Amino acid sequence: MNKNFAIIGVGGYIAPRHLKAIKDTDNNLIAALDKFDSVGIMDSYFPDADFFVEFERFDRHIEKLKRKRNISLDYVSICTPNYLHDSHIRMALRNGAHAICEKPIVINPWNVDQLIEIEKESNSRVNTILQLRLHESIIALKKRVDEGPQDKIYNVDLTYLTSRGNWYHTSWKGDVAKSGGIATNIGVHFYDMLSWVFGAITTNKVHKLTNDTGSGYLEFEKARVRWFLSIDYNNIPEKVKLEGKRTYRSITVDGEEIEFSGGFTELHTRSYETILKGEGYGLKDSRQSIQIVHDIRNAVTSPLLNDYHPLLTKKL
Repeated sequence: MNKNFAIIGVGGYIAPRHLKAIKDTDNNLIAALDKFDSVGIMDSYFPDADFFVEFERFDRHIEKLKRKRNISLDYVSICTPNYLHDSHIRMALRNGAHAICEKPIVINPWNVDQLIEIEKESNSRVNTILQLRLHESIIALKKRVDEGPQDKIYNVDLTYLTSRGNWYHTSWKGDVAKSGGIATNIGVHFYDMLSWVFGAITTNKVHKLTNDTGSGYLEFEKARVRWFLSIDYNNIPEKVKLEGKRTYRSITVDGEEIEFSGGFTELHTRSYETILKGEGYGLKDSRQSIQIVHDIRNAVTSPLLNDYHPLLTKKL
């Protein structure tokens, strides 16, 4: 039976993946909300869906559909700025709907704990998109670690450079209070992936943290990780620049490159498929990665001793 969806933040960058996933899974979008009205993308997926630019009218419309036309909302997809996720998840639960929220599910770990309590009081579930857990290369890596020697500690280097223009710092993404900063905004799904593959975290050191670059060292049960994240184009390797690219990502495990540059196209649809079967990832799955980015954001910078990412010395 087809499910009824609403989407909040339909004008945002990630929203088309959610629209596609709702369409691909043969479900209905009945309402959409965004404070900006450049949402012509809806014509390609759900031209008949009602659209609102004010939350209050959107909320009232959902209530009217339920009471006057007996149309209940099953899911709310949340693609809004990070600091609004918590509020919009609560709105979904109040309306008796399940939530599907983009990462980071919230900015601070205590918000996860509060939502867990609210979820228990409802008949609904909070789901999040952790698509790297569905990527074939990462699944293979987890299998390799799970089936390998239980006392083995892997050495991991994570590098993610994704250039952003001046607009980034003016937008909500450049405001730490709204986005959580660089590690939260572009790195949280990597920290989740590392948690999923290598277990509980035991050490979290930060060597550099600015508004456009972060680097540090993490220890998990089964891994030592040196990480480097940046939105500064100057950090992109020259070879990559010459190819006309503005993004570079690399994960090496014991010196071996894990190839995961492709295979992302359908991961949101696959995420929706698992959620609709009741097998999606929820609040507790997200908890450790949210704790990691919170601790990075509030850390005192450590000196460059022992393990640190090689790009740090190059830049310093």
